[in-house]
Amino acid sequence: MKNNKLGKVLAEFIGTFFLVLTVVGSGIMGENLSDNLALTLLGNSLATGAILFVIITMFINISGAYFNPAVVISDLINGKLNIKIASLFIFAQIIGGILGCLIANFYFEINIFQWSTNERFAISTFISEILATFGLIFTIIIISTKDKDKVALAVALYITAGYWFTSSTSFANPAVTIARMFTDTFTGIHPGSVLYFILAQIIGAIMATFIVKYFINTKN
Repeated sequence: MKNNKLGKVLAEFIGTFFLVLTVVGSGIMGENLSDNLALTLLGNSLATGAILFVIITMFINISGAYFNPAVVISDLINGKLNIKIASLFIFAQIIGGILGCLIANFYFEINIFQWSTNERFAISTFISEILATFGLIFTIIIISTKDKDKVALAVALYITAGYWFTSSTSFANPAVTIARMFTDTFTGIHPGSVLYFILAQIIGAIMATFIVKYFINTKN
């Protein structure tokens, strides 16, 4: 039982590590290859969607492939997780995400430890993060209720699209948000903006968790 729990926590750590490594790394690569912000964002969004599909497919039958405290909170509310395993998952996600960011900084030969100067907070981005996270949680719950095997593709496509239809580029993930304040590159976020983003993400997750119940209960 202990080994099973450890395996789940390690899966959340590894998955979030590679998620942030890809988000930050592809952003840096995009900046290095082009001065065109649209091309950089395109590369960043496609790489993020691709890695999400891979890690969710890889780990969904091991840990549930959360990689996101907002999703953990949603399942905690729904009674699918207890507070102990939820706390362990969130801790693993945050540590894995931070390490992924630092490694991306390292192998692109920039300062490993740095703070982002990219201030992202505004009312528009706050609302954007609420809606981005609402849509993500809504998507996960609806799709997983119908066909769990399609969750990886649905999440990958949603986040790829979210980069483009939100003013915040759809962070929609508190662990990723925390990790991205440690890189002063394309995907970074100023520490002063982090708490606002996380608050918006939690609001969006809670809203979706309760509203989606209506659709599930009345789907027939």
